Order: sequence, then C-alpha cells, then structure tokens
Amino acid sequence: MKEDYYDILGVSKNATAAEIKKAYRKMALKYHPDKNPDDKEAEDKFKKSAEAYEVLSNADKKARYDQFGHQAFEGGGGFGGGGMNMDDIFSQFGDIFGGAFGGGGGFSGFGGGGRQRVVKGSNLRIRVTLSLEEVANGVEKKIKVKRKKQAAGTTYKTCTTCNGSGQVTRVTNTILGRMQTASPCQTCGGAGQMIDKKPADADAQGLKVEEETVSVKIPAGVVEGMQLKVTGKGNDAPGNGIAGDLLVAIQEEDHPTLKREGDNLHYDMYVSIPDAVLGTSKEIDTVTGKVRIKIEAGVQSGKILRLRGKGIPSINGYGKGDLLVHVNVWTPKTLSKKQKEFFESMKDDEHFEPKPESSDKSFFEKVKDMFS
Repeated sequence: MKEDYYDILGVSKNATAAEIKKAYRKMALKYHPDKNPDDKEAEDKFKKSAEAYEVLSNADKKARYDQFGHQAFEGGGGFGGGGMNMDDIFSQFGDIFGGAFGGGGGFSGFGGGGRQRVVKGSNLRIRVTLSLEEVANGVEKKIKVKRKKQAAGTTYKTCTTCNGSGQVTRVTNTILGRMQTASPCQTCGGAGQMIDKKPADADAQGLKVEEETVSVKIPAGVVEGMQLKVTGKGNDAPGNGIAGDLLVAIQEEDHPTLKREGDNLHYDMYVSIPDAVLGTSKEIDTVTGKVRIKIEAGVQSGKILRLRGKGIPSINGYGKGDLLVHVNVWTPKTLSKKQKEFFESMKDDEHFEPKPESSDKSFFEKVKDMFS
C-alpha cells in the first residue's frame, strides 16, 4: 500500500499551504541528491516528498486525494513517484530550494547547467464513458489514441546554440553586480538537440501522428469527473525527451432503472394495490444482475427496503454501498363499475382505515435513515 502523502511530509490533514510548502522544503533539502550522493534510499525519499507536494500543493488535486486517496490518480501507469524523475522535480519545484544548492537557484549536477534539461512531451486528454455496471465492477478499456511519436529514421544532433545543455546562460551587469540567469534555449526548445535528418512526412520536430491502442485499467467506484493518468502515453518529446501522459476523464452513463448517490443506489419499485395488500415477490435490477425480493403483505407506500452491499464499491476500499428499494403503491386512475362498487363497499370497513403504527416511519424519518 502506498504511503500517505501527509505522513510523507509529516503534516496533518488540516495543514495550511504554507505549512505544506515548509515541510516539503525541509524534506527536499534533507534528501537532496547533492547532500546524499549515490544514496538510493535518500533519492527515493526525495522523489516521494516531491510526489506528495505535487498533489498537496494543488487545491484541486488535494481535494480529490482527501476524498478518494491514491486511487484518485490511478489508471494504467498510475500517478507519480515512479513516474517523476529528477528533471520533473527540479523543473516544477526549483523555486522551493532558493539558493541552497549553488548560485542563481541552480543545482550542481542538475538545473544549474551541469546537466542537460530533459524535455517532456505534451499531455493528451480523452473522455471515457462508463456504464453503471462498469463503474461498480471496474473495467479495462482498450482506447484508440492518436499521439505524436518519433518518426522512424529521424536523427538528432547537438544544438549548436546551447551546446546540448538545453539552456542559454546570460550575464548582465547591474548596480548590484554581475547577475547570471538561465533560460531554455530558443533554438532547440530546451531539448539540447536539433533535427539532423527526418522523413518527409514528419513535422519540424521529427514527430509523426500515429494511432495506438492504449489499455486503461479503471478501478471500481470511480465517479463522474475523476481523472486518471496513464504515464508516458501522451505525445513524444523530440530527441531524448520523455513522453507526456494520457489523462482520462471519467463520465457516467445514466442507468435506465438505477440512480446513483455516492456509493448507494436507488431503485423505484411500483406495486399494485392487490400486491401491496396480499404480498408478492418482485425481480429488480442490480449492478451484478437481477435479484428477487419479497414484499410483505400490507406493505406501505414509501417503505424503503435496504439491500446491503448491493451498491457501488468505495473508491478507497471501505466496503460497498447499499441498494435502496423505494416501494410505491400504484393507485389506478380508471376503474370498472364492478371495481368501483367494491371499493365503495370498503369505505367504512375497519380494515381500510389508516392505522399507522410506531414502526411506520414518517417521510422525514425515512429520509434521515436513508442518509445515516
């Protein structure tokens, strides 16, 4: 099981943005590769803290993580720590370190010019529509994606402007002295390489659009609007860059008879007056197939029957919701003469007089029970 992001940074779930940033800076400086050369354990902790900060520092991602845990970012290649490399971390969070490791905000051996900047390809976004049964049981989808891939026969050479570093350093004289700044090379886009040879059907970066079938594993219990990430299935980057990611947005289809509310499902069942009086059994839909339930004689309209564990699995793995069956006694709108005579004769019969018992809950009590 993946370690909790809050535990990694050593903060509580109520921590402020400033506290989260402070905790991450402390962890990152402690396990920075420059302070721990050739230390695999320190490198892993450095990456974990960056992954945790990447989520907890973003209000939207933090809200999804608080609600759904790590599964909010899983699907195919999953999110993060294993998917984040040093270049991702330094390019995203370089400002966190300030001048702790070298001048100008650089990092010896990393962002300060000692190492070529790795370019990442752009992300792709698609929407996947799921049936309620697929949401309840989880599913693996085969999706056709058109993505830019490095064209066969494309070769690259070292950029002559930045000499392969991917950055251009400029020194300017100011009243405070000489200041050095670094920016991505405009010639190669920060890749450190430029096109040497490419086929005629490739674009200016040596990339070509190709269709690929991508397998996406969607866990049970996902919700509308949730976004999963498949690492490395976005557009390729030119040269020796790394591919972007495929972001999969979840959309739910309406079910003809079942309505979802969180992890619970609702079903409206209509019974006739004779069935309500005499009792019966009915076959109803569930996300795992049809089931038959018994209706007791004398059932009241508005009664809620709870089928435990017949709802949607929790995305956090905390069991399953329930299926709530709402009983509605159907009153006919037209009657034959004989039927009218029967009901007229029953008007004064004591068995037809409303006599609610203590066990017959009011509408508001039923609603309260439903949400408890």
